[in-house]
Amino acid sequence: MSDNNDYLRTSTGSFRLTADVTALMLKGAGYAAIFCVVILFVSIIAVKFANLLPPESKEAVDPTPTSFLIDQMTETSDIA
Repeated sequence: MSDNNDYLRTSTGSFRLTADVTALMLKGAGYAAIFCVVILFVSIIAVKFANLLPPESKEAVDPTPTSFLIDQMTETSDIA
């Protein structure tokens, strides 16, 4: 009777390649998850900081005074 207890099939040659590729994919997914969590935390901190500012700062005049002229020119231009 043969001793066939290789349930994970680790004796084949392609097992090591499959295991390495899977480990690298999981490592990349982990790095991507860490990156997304960092971006999430930075955006939450930015929103919290914006909420600390007084409401008058949100109603201030436009710092680029000529930007409204550009908007008016694009509305009135007649490009066919």
